Amino acid sequence: MDRVTDYQTIIKNILHHLAEIYGISQENEIEKALIIDDEHGHYLLFDIGWKGHERIERPWVYVRLKNKKFWIEDDWTEDGIVAYLKEAGVPNEDIVLAFNPPDMREYTEFAVA
Repeated sequence: MDRVTDYQTIIKNILHHLAEIYGISQENEIEKALIIDDEHGHYLLFDIGWKGHERIERPWVYVRLKNKKFWIEDDWTEDGIVAYLKEAGVPNEDIVLAFNPPDMREYTEFAVA
């Protein structure tokens, strides 16, 4: 397998695991939704539903595969998606903390772009 295929498998496994962890909810009208788009490299786990009269649309994790790297666009998980990626053997130079402004990324231990 090539790196992109490996990375697709890694992120899908992680998000399925997170969906199970965060899928247990006391709020019966709120569901976990997992969107996997291998063709365009988008991976999203979010809450959707209703809490009383309030509409809930809350992202947990949004990751893109771009230029053979993980671009972390949004991450509200307790341990952070990066911990799971590193546990899976992904090197820092293949992880971009895209939620940080581009001019600040050089001050992290991860890829700039």
